[in-house]
Amino acid sequence: MTDSTSTTPTAIAAKASSPPRSRWYHPTVSPEHGVYVVLIVSFLTGAAAAQTWTGATTLALVCAFCGFQAEHPLVLQIKQRRSLKPRFLVWGGLYSSAALAIAIALYLQHPILLWLYLGAIAAFLIDATAVFYREQKSIANELITFAAVCLSAPFAYATTTGTFSSLVFGLWALNTLFFGSAIFSVKLRKPKTSSLMPGAVYHAIALLMVSGLYGFGILPLLSASAASIVLLKFGLIVWQQAWYRTAPIQTVALIETLSALSFLAIVALSVLPARLTAFP
Repeated sequence: MTDSTSTTPTAIAAKASSPPRSRWYHPTVSPEHGVYVVLIVSFLTGAAAAQTWTGATTLALVCAFCGFQAEHPLVLQIKQRRSLKPRFLVWGGLYSSAALAIAIALYLQHPILLWLYLGAIAAFLIDATAVFYREQKSIANELITFAAVCLSAPFAYATTTGTFSSLVFGLWALNTLFFGSAIFSVKLRKPKTSSLMPGAVYHAIALLMVSGLYGFGILPLLSASAASIVLLKFGLIVWQQAWYRTAPIQTVALIETLSALSFLAIVALSVLPARLTAFP
């Protein structure tokens, strides 16, 4: 159906006299609110593992945010194919320049960050290729994207402490596995991807991997137990899948946000200094 009011003389005149919706100087802001949650929670788990917050930590957070914002207009430009959009190029360039400047400054302090930068660049190139071939919504590409965003955990840790540890890479894996669950949960809402099998297989593999991280002493028990939140969430969604498939998207976002905050609380508590977590 079409909106009959859109072709009236009044509507046409209004459209002709109204300014363009997006001028080149209007900032582009990513609408992917879920990724903001992934970025912030992952970063805070890394900062908690470092057990301190410095000026470099703040710069790292700004760098991660600018890097994430840079990806949005650049991906939109790739979707345009041969049509160049100044707004996307301008803001993609500005965000990229800010992220690059901070990244270089942090690298000069801690050269070990180069490995994380290479990982983030590789993930962006993979995502850009997937967008070009219209495969950006594939499970593999979305998992790679989440894994890249979750690099903010070791990024926060390394910029604060100047080193890496097995714990922080365990936290990176834990964050990736936790937030990767949302891919399969959200796909249950779409008829073409509503099969439970992919989600069940993913969560079984995730449980085995988290168990392995704990078994090899990479993650403490309390950190590993945070994975139970995502298992509980997925179980409840499967149990109430008829409701979940028709629930408002705001409700889905609230469920994901609350589970992420619960996850953050458990993980942060598990890596706090003993003097803060010990009871008299």
